[in-house]
Amino acid sequence: MQKITPFIWLEKGAREAAEFYVSVFGDDSRITEVQVTDNTPSGTVEVITMSLRGAELTLMAAGPFREINEAISLVINCESQEEVDHFWNALSAVPEAEQCGWLKDRFGVSWQVVPVEMNRMFTDPDKEKVARVTEAMLQMKKLDIEALRKAFEG
Repeated sequence: MQKITPFIWLEKGAREAAEFYVSVFGDDSRITEVQVTDNTPSGTVEVITMSLRGAELTLMAAGPFREINEAISLVINCESQEEVDHFWNALSAVPEAEQCGWLKDRFGVSWQVVPVEMNRMFTDPDKEKVARVTEAMLQMKKLDIEALRKAFEG
């Protein structure tokens, strides 16, 4: 068990969301626990725990709540453009919420789909390179690794 587990309250559809996420992440992803409690003040409550490529995440469907927003997001570190494209295409459901590698899925959860190469770019000691890659990123919705590389190199 990991020490800290993200726990997301959905209004409904925790099982549907968990099954969707497991299908998107595929390799080494599975639902690990299902708890259903009836007769609570908000009706039936579902708590679904899953492992997404080794990272534990719990979803709860327990009726109305405060709206989920971008203040909390889940980051997917991607090794290639193919991986960025896969996760972006599978998860993005709210085009108006897309910016700088951030997207919102059909359950209202925010994700950052980020190439790991960007970390190297953003930590480079050359401030001009960092400024160029930052400016390029700010113009993007889905991140384009080749365009970021070109901006970084000038």
